[in-house]
Amino acid sequence: MTTPTPPLAPIFSANPAPKAWTGLLGPSLRCAVFVALVTGLAYPLSTTGVAQLLWPEPAAGSLLTQHDGRIIGSRLIGQNFTQAQYFHPRPSHSAATPYNAAASSGSNLGPTNKALFETVAQRIAAYRASNGLAADAAVPVDAVTASASGLDPDISPANAQLQAPRIAQARGLPLATVQALIAQHSQGRWLGLFGEPRVHVLPLNLALDTVATPTAASGADHEQ
Repeated sequence: MTTPTPPLAPIFSANPAPKAWTGLLGPSLRCAVFVALVTGLAYPLSTTGVAQLLWPEPAAGSLLTQHDGRIIGSRLIGQNFTQAQYFHPRPSHSAATPYNAAASSGSNLGPTNKALFETVAQRIAAYRASNGLAADAAVPVDAVTASASGLDPDISPANAQLQAPRIAQARGLPLATVQALIAQHSQGRWLGLFGEPRVHVLPLNLALDTVATPTAASGADHEQ
């Protein structure tokens, strides 16, 4: 007569002993607190400290100040200039307010979208009119299209050169003076390979405000 085989004991109990889970609670909480302190406190503080030590200006936001020390912006975020005597930046789609850093975004319109075609056509017409260009004059792409971020601080050298005559006329400056300022605030490709040649708009406009017009300069000489 064959002896019946006893049933195998289950490897995992359907109702584990409460003490087993209770024993894991303490180590789990300690591990969670440790990870939170390292990743949420120690790591951010250490990287911020190293950045402030090695690259203080970028770590502080690449801020730009006037001669009196007043902060007026950042090298990384464009500003909206519309006056004739200033260089105009790229169009911006950051919410209702152009260059709103709290709402960075593009238009999200596809390349075949009718609204995008109409918007670009309006910008082309406005750009030609404000800069005294012919009705069929070529317009730089960056002058009539917004970037994905809506915060670009730079424009292309071609865009800057087309705006130069308008600014020279509005300020009563020689065109060569404005073009020289463009050259001073232009950057080429990084390492000669990466990126595109560009002109930084905000520092360029600040530099314009430091240049005395010929009329003002002659008046100052006369007073002396």
